[in-house]
Amino acid sequence: MNHRTFLTFVAPSLLAMLLLIVFPVVSVVLQSFHAQHEQVMEVVETCGPFGCTETTSVNQEQTLALREAQPLGRFVGFENYTNRGHLAFSEMGEAWRTSTGWGDWWSKVMNLPFYSAIVFTLTFTFIVTPLTIVLGFSIAIAVNAASRAIRGPLIFVSLLPFIITPLVGSLVLFWMVDARGVLGHAIQALAGNPELSVKASTPMMWIMLMVYGIWHAAPFAFVVFYAGLQSVSQDADEAAMIDGANRWQRVRFVTIPHIMPLVTFVALIQLMDNFRVFEPLISFSAEAHAQSLSTYIFSDLGGETRLLNSAATTSLLTVVCVGILLFPVLVRTWRDFKRA
Repeated sequence: MNHRTFLTFVAPSLLAMLLLIVFPVVSVVLQSFHAQHEQVMEVVETCGPFGCTETTSVNQEQTLALREAQPLGRFVGFENYTNRGHLAFSEMGEAWRTSTGWGDWWSKVMNLPFYSAIVFTLTFTFIVTPLTIVLGFSIAIAVNAASRAIRGPLIFVSLLPFIITPLVGSLVLFWMVDARGVLGHAIQALAGNPELSVKASTPMMWIMLMVYGIWHAAPFAFVVFYAGLQSVSQDADEAAMIDGANRWQRVRFVTIPHIMPLVTFVALIQLMDNFRVFEPLISFSAEAHAQSLSTYIFSDLGGETRLLNSAATTSLLTVVCVGILLFPVLVRTWRDFKRA
């Protein structure tokens, strides 16, 4: 294939990448180094029969002219990254100097919005991801071992959480954990406390959000692992059985090594997906108990005052965090590729 034919073939993809990926990323980077213009205030003197009074008001003309002259805002460099809304360098230093212990330091850190969001996001990611992989693999093993007569219905039931729209699924679970719902009433009965409310407890709200995350993502892991199980060598499995290996030993030494590349793939997808958790927090109305990086960006972009600069800064910090999080998985994938 000559160069002209190759360029003609890849040109549409390159153009789409430039328009949909490169240009937006560059725009976000530039936006993160600017801050919104402050409103231009003016003092107006009003005189009447009983004397003159001075009032302070916003000069809309000058404010609008300033925003039109500099649409990105005023350049502030890395101030958006170091201010209280994000990395909060001065606040973190102050907390370290004035804290009386780890508990006091931790409570001060959790009062900073960005750190509070990243703590929940990382907790959600590191708990939901491995449990999703384990549950998806367990379901795949169980379905694969079932008889052909019931395998179809089992697959259909296992895929239901993945078929349901995330927003609808989270709303259904939210209503179920209500004090009048089935799960909410059962939790009250088990705890022996009729006043117990999942919605009013931060730890229980975190647990329910993670339960939903596992419930919704497990079918994806199940589908991938079930497809991988169909390619497991029956000869190797039968040889292990002849050698006296039990069911667990065959799964551990034959099945798991065979589908390990799929485990890496599912982990990669789930890490990225769980790190941008958003729908459950909105559906559960959990803003008072938990905030993720995605909802933090959403709150900056909502309301009458749209903090585009703050949202851009949070977005870039999120990309950096995702890169750090995925680095070990990508290194493992590269090593597996080189061995192959």
